[in-house]
Amino acid sequence: MPKVSKKYAILLSLLFSSLFVSLIAQDRHPSYNQPAASDTTPGGDSTGAARLTLPALPDSLGIDSLGVDSLLTDSLAADSLATDSVAPKKKKAGLTSVVDYKANDSIVFTHGNEVYMYGQGVVQFDGMELNADQIEMNMDSSLVYAVGRPDSVGDIVGRPVFKDKSGEYESETMHYNFKTKKGYITNIVTQQGEGYLTGGKTKKMENDEFYMKDGKYTTCDNHEHPHFYLQLTQAKVRPKKNIVTGPAYMVLADVPLPLAIPFGFFPFTEKYSSGIIMPTFGDELARGYYLRDGGYYFAINDYVDLALTGEIYTKGSWGVNAKSAYIKRYKYSGNVDLSFITTITGDKGLPDYTKMKNFKVAWTHTQDTKNNPNMSLSASVNYTTSGYTRNDLNSYYNANSFTENTKSSTVNMTYRIPNSVWSFSATANVTQRTQDSTLNVSFPNLTISMGQIYPFKRKTVVGNERWYEKIQMSYSGRFQNSILTKQDQILKSNLIKDWRNGMYHNIPISATFNVFKYLNLTASFNFTDRMYSNKVMQSWDTQQARVVQDTVYGFYNVYNYYGSLSADTKLYGFYTPWKIFGDKVQAIRHIFTPSVSFSAAPDFSSPRYGFWDSYSYVNSLGETVTTKYSPFSNGIYGTVSQGKQGTVSFAVSNNLEMKVKSDRDSTGVRKISLIENLSANMSYNMAADSMKWSNLNTSILIKLTKNFNLQMSATWDTYTYQLDSYGNPVRVNKPRWTVGKGLGRLSSTGTSFSYTFNNDTFKKKDKGSDTKKTQQNLPQNNMPPDPNMSNDEEESSSGDDDVQFGPDGYAIWEVPWSLSINYSVNYGYGTFNKKKMEYNGKFTQNLSLSGNINLTKNWSFNFSASYDFEAKKIAYMNCNITRDLHCWSMSASFVPVGPYKSYNFHISVKSSLLQDLKYDKRGNSYDRLDWY
Repeated sequence: MPKVSKKYAILLSLLFSSLFVSLIAQDRHPSYNQPAASDTTPGGDSTGAARLTLPALPDSLGIDSLGVDSLLTDSLAADSLATDSVAPKKKKAGLTSVVDYKANDSIVFTHGNEVYMYGQGVVQFDGMELNADQIEMNMDSSLVYAVGRPDSVGDIVGRPVFKDKSGEYESETMHYNFKTKKGYITNIVTQQGEGYLTGGKTKKMENDEFYMKDGKYTTCDNHEHPHFYLQLTQAKVRPKKNIVTGPAYMVLADVPLPLAIPFGFFPFTEKYSSGIIMPTFGDELARGYYLRDGGYYFAINDYVDLALTGEIYTKGSWGVNAKSAYIKRYKYSGNVDLSFITTITGDKGLPDYTKMKNFKVAWTHTQDTKNNPNMSLSASVNYTTSGYTRNDLNSYYNANSFTENTKSSTVNMTYRIPNSVWSFSATANVTQRTQDSTLNVSFPNLTISMGQIYPFKRKTVVGNERWYEKIQMSYSGRFQNSILTKQDQILKSNLIKDWRNGMYHNIPISATFNVFKYLNLTASFNFTDRMYSNKVMQSWDTQQARVVQDTVYGFYNVYNYYGSLSADTKLYGFYTPWKIFGDKVQAIRHIFTPSVSFSAAPDFSSPRYGFWDSYSYVNSLGETVTTKYSPFSNGIYGTVSQGKQGTVSFAVSNNLEMKVKSDRDSTGVRKISLIENLSANMSYNMAADSMKWSNLNTSILIKLTKNFNLQMSATWDTYTYQLDSYGNPVRVNKPRWTVGKGLGRLSSTGTSFSYTFNNDTFKKKDKGSDTKKTQQNLPQNNMPPDPNMSNDEEESSSGDDDVQFGPDGYAIWEVPWSLSINYSVNYGYGTFNKKKMEYNGKFTQNLSLSGNINLTKNWSFNFSASYDFEAKKIAYMNCNITRDLHCWSMSASFVPVGPYKSYNFHISVKSSLLQDLKYDKRGNSYDRLDWY
């Protein structure tokens, strides 16, 4: 009897222990107190059975997307082993892959194949991964349920994050079936393309598509509280492909706007692909309403693309544009821009009717130096017809483009022979003046050059260098073909009659010797040859009383040469300053560099050379007048000068420096440049029959600061003036010093400088360490930001990494700014004063300003202006204001003065996907210029 009682006691103990554990488990897992799983979703959708407490919800899409309940099927047999080993095996309907899971804490109930995970739970199955702080999984039904948990302050942490091949999704709750790969998700958040997609109720299908109700799409990275979003009533999502929506409307700052669309299509692609370019619309006074900048983008391959766009106006104007960019890594890159526009203004049949056709060709090409170090090809082409800028809407609102009067285009190819001094180049140049439609075309321009060589230098040097080994020479040859004409005449020009061409050769030879140790002596000889295919002869027609020109074609050489000999040296002077100035100035050094040279050349205007000719005529006074001219004066390389040359030139150069004591220099002394360069030069032509003295030229260069130099040059006239028989002032052979008027009169001078002021200009440098920066991006009191503060306020409050603090612990608030000043002043001859027999002086000045200031992190203002001193008013001004609106950008520009008054206001979403979500307002002086 005691034995029986002992057995019963053991059985009762085991029974009560099992019951106690079961009660504890039910208390920790409230879901076990609910009824058994059943299909609560209308239409037999089984996703609602993944959580036993799930309330009944209507189908958000109005259709049964999941069909028959796939979750109620028992995936595992009741007994996994056959009762009879001889009986045939049953076909398994279980999972095809192993389910891996882990968590900080977990409870496994083997009798129901259920797993409960708490704290950083992870479930992995067949390429799928689910992360959440609370996960419940039933292996029999293949169901998993995930949800976050509240932290100590009530915020939900550890929200479910689902990952598979279609992407990554965060949600509030998630039900998922391993077998069917279907799921039901609430408050899903995922990134699609450049934006974020959130949905209230979402069904995931087995093909990885999503059906969503009450969704939101925004490109604002603050997706929890976006500044704007598109409210989607319902949507179908194909991850990484597209979103198709039903009716949608825009919400800005949580305020619904009356901007709605009946349906929407948002394509996403991670690949380089072609697509439609949406046009913009608007109206213009002269051409009417328009659709412009719309077309198609061709993604041809990884190296080149093409964008074809067009524009059309209701009054008949139209245009097309083709843009292409190409690149070959480590070889070359470039851009091509071709445009054609037809502009129609006025009404046909009326006097104000005009029709103009204009085009533009732009091309830039750059070759990587790594591709071929011996050959390079570069291009910078910007050619437009004269009326293109005035009729192109984009050019009009670009101040630099619209006010540009001269456009230049250059294409250049250079080849250097490896391990040689020879190089070749071919260039094409086009310069156009849009003001008068003048073209200066130069094509082709060929150049061949030889670097400096020593032809008499021995390959094996034995002993001292001989004098003839110092002789050096080089060579350059050019061919040029050019024309100066109007745009509408360029294609009608004759290559022989209208174009100027010629060849040019230059050979300089020189040698430098050191004489008497301190004297440098340089001897040089220079030969220049010009080759032309025609010359222009002149004669006097007595019947018509005018000069007649006759072009003679042939092959003509026009050459000249000269020899020169120059000597220079350097003299050093050291001065010790007086002690009355203190002992900080230790010494002053003066470097004086005098030079003298002599050059000689024959008179190439002599008849024996044939480079100059003359004709005679009898004037109205009965006097015979002989006029000398050169038939080659209009040649592309000019002609030779008249008269003999026997010129002696004098030049001096000065440099003045001061050595002072300095605590900031490691050597204890510092050199200060007082005058960087002060020079003067003048020449005397002994072979000339009159006016043998040249003008006196002077220049000075002073370093005022480390980054600012003052440079000025001047020319002094050495001769006097008289009036000719017609009352015009002419220069006469009387030096000024012979009539007591000094060495020379200032005829021209000028200087220009530019300087930029910014935050650091007036900042004093500390002798110690630099201003300490914050180690952490925290406010001064080291307190966390206010949880009720918006993101923008929090960013402004926390500041940037560059916030600096003063010695008192307060932040140093700085507003980044800069101001650039460009000023030039020139003095020259103006009108002639007949009483003083001198020219009156005239000053011309130019002043331009530009600057920018960042008032805050997001506000920026910049401007540029120029001042007209003669009119005493601002000639031009352009102002720009930009505002970074986080996921939006706003800009405004206006030209308030001058002939090109205009304004332009633009606000748009930053994302390229929603680039057409914008507003533009603009006006100009040719249109309705309403300043609002």
